[in-house]
Amino acid sequence: MSKGFDDLIAKVNDCSLKKVAVAVAQDAPVLEAVKAAKERNIADAILVGDADKIKEIAASLNMDLSGYEIIDEKDTYTAALKAVELVHNGTADMYMKGLIDTKSFLKSVLDKEVGLRTGRPLSHVCVFEIEGVEKLLFLTDVAFMTYPTLEDKVHIIENTVEICKACGIDTPKVAPLAAVEVVNPKMPATVEAAELTKMCEEGKITGCIVDGPLSLDLAIDPEAAKHKGAEGRKIIGDADILLFPDIHAGNLVYKALVHTAKEKNGNILTGTKAPVILTSRSDDFETKVNSLALGAVVAEAMK
Repeated sequence: MSKGFDDLIAKVNDCSLKKVAVAVAQDAPVLEAVKAAKERNIADAILVGDADKIKEIAASLNMDLSGYEIIDEKDTYTAALKAVELVHNGTADMYMKGLIDTKSFLKSVLDKEVGLRTGRPLSHVCVFEIEGVEKLLFLTDVAFMTYPTLEDKVHIIENTVEICKACGIDTPKVAPLAAVEVVNPKMPATVEAAELTKMCEEGKITGCIVDGPLSLDLAIDPEAAKHKGAEGRKIIGDADILLFPDIHAGNLVYKALVHTAKEKNGNILTGTKAPVILTSRSDDFETKVNSLALGAVVAEAMK
């Protein structure tokens, strides 16, 4: 089981080198991350975009492009379609956003001819390594699905369980979070959390353990679970997956961790036929590299 990103990178280094297709690659932070990923044997890259601009940015980064395949395409959306088609056809193993707006990037992911759609809803997973926590935490959904329905939450769990298993967690523990750990009919998040727990017990959700509703402290802090007398729960401060009731809760926790905790994180879009790396322009260099490592581990598991 991977306890941190160093473990994930070691796991990647034991696999065949994966290849990422970058859409609209003329972006300095993305090229910097791609360069580091290649140097660390995480992934090679095919750079699709304006070749002149890619070469200009690479020169400013002291990045030797002689070992990279570059596909020259000036038009932004056409470049995205050419990049995603490389993944669709198996030439590349994962797909990464460069200097293109998120809406257009996602449109290419869902393209009927060359995209990566599977028929399942897409969801986003952020994987955290946090100082003081002896395991990786998988937060979902913090960036993509806004107000998930009960059915959506089932898909989010299924998508995230696949990521956990790729990272070596055989039976991940899923905590559907709420403000309280008891069912309150006036709080829909608690009702849906209990329903998800029941669905898991009935075998409608498989490959994991679901226990909800849970407050955040009971999900991640064994001492809190002990003090609250929750020892009889299936999850007693040892959750792997934190399932948020909506994007507001997820995004607030995500940003609180990024800006106040000593942490590392990586992000991936799930529900696709290959890993999709959808990082934000505000994400730092290491987050982009970690996301590539996460994508490589998932690509290996999906082979």
